[in-house]
Amino acid sequence: MRLHRNLVYTTIDSLNAIFNEGEYADKVVARALKKDKRWGSSDRKFVAETIYEIVRWKRLYAEIAEVKEPYDRDNLWRMFAVWAVLRGYPIPDWRQLEGTPERKIKGRFDELSKVRALKESIPDWMDELGVKELGEKVWAKEIAAQNQPAKVILRTNTLKGTKENLRNTLMDLNIETEYLKDQPEALVLKERANVFLTDAFKQGLFEVQDANSQLVAGFLDVKPGMRVVDTCAGAGGKTLHIASLMENKGQLIAMDLYESKLKQLKLRAKRNGAFNIEYRIIDTTKVIKKLHEKADRVLIDAPCSGLGVLKRNPDSKWKLQPEFIDNIRKVQAEVLESYSKIVKPGGKLVYATCSVLPSENQEQVEKFLKTEIGKQFTFIKDRKILASESGFDGFYMALLERKVTN
Repeated sequence: MRLHRNLVYTTIDSLNAIFNEGEYADKVVARALKKDKRWGSSDRKFVAETIYEIVRWKRLYAEIAEVKEPYDRDNLWRMFAVWAVLRGYPIPDWRQLEGTPERKIKGRFDELSKVRALKESIPDWMDELGVKELGEKVWAKEIAAQNQPAKVILRTNTLKGTKENLRNTLMDLNIETEYLKDQPEALVLKERANVFLTDAFKQGLFEVQDANSQLVAGFLDVKPGMRVVDTCAGAGGKTLHIASLMENKGQLIAMDLYESKLKQLKLRAKRNGAFNIEYRIIDTTKVIKKLHEKADRVLIDAPCSGLGVLKRNPDSKWKLQPEFIDNIRKVQAEVLESYSKIVKPGGKLVYATCSVLPSENQEQVEKFLKTEIGKQFTFIKDRKILASESGFDGFYMALLERKVTN
């Protein structure tokens, strides 16, 4: 177990891009992995995992290393040294790692780990908000779970085959998977692998989608032949799932504010063999008005803080600001009020977020049901999913039905 200079240099360069240049970790990691064609899978694994680890534990490592933002290269090396010592790597005699105080690092780790915001490496405001909304006990468990690396979960594209067939196809490629209880289309990778390079992915046999994210489309209770609207489709993970549940029969309208996201969705839909999808950019209020009372089912996968998916996006701990959460709550209320009008009498609506905060979830639904349009809906059921209880992402989903008026 020794450190290789070129892998560590790439890691330092990547951390600089994430911490000092505001780039997104997933994009930086993807770029880093293409850096040297001679790297084997263990080299790439080291680079990806080390970058994510240091991003995840940024605050704790910076406190141990006694460095402050903005981090210069020496600071980044000191943070890397903390990571290496805590992971049990022998420290090589490189100039940048000279005089690494191993005993001091371990001592400071033990000392600082007594404070939760440092131990779990989150901003103070986030810790306070979590406690305020979920209570001390639940938040402590939840943030610890959110700091575990995310598992890779596949969703079988049932338009092109069964879960069993997909599992066998991947087995032939030496990619082992396990079934997930009560999840009809999910397979969990036993070990991380770049599944995007497989022919199975290129042929559209599966998508990568968190296990709890896969529950949302099922919650919407769609049937083949319906008219369904996904109002915040984005790049379309849930849209594609809905298309497969509809068996390509009926009309599925995917809407988003951003044309670039819908372009991505078009490419994915083509690969998936999903051809009952129509694409509409929400560039004016007319786009929504035209659909008033026209849909059997409406999904509002609302913009949110993302506090249920920190294990997947650890850099969002540092990019997120309290003002953003205040603003996003207003946006959630607006989209609920506006997009709910698309549901026809007798139709159903699902409001979903990937947040664990009640203020973005059940409180939004309660407020909505008191509004003029909200009074036309009946609350059927909801589901609050914590990462600490499920082992996967944190999610919320509420099912509402529009009353039929005589």
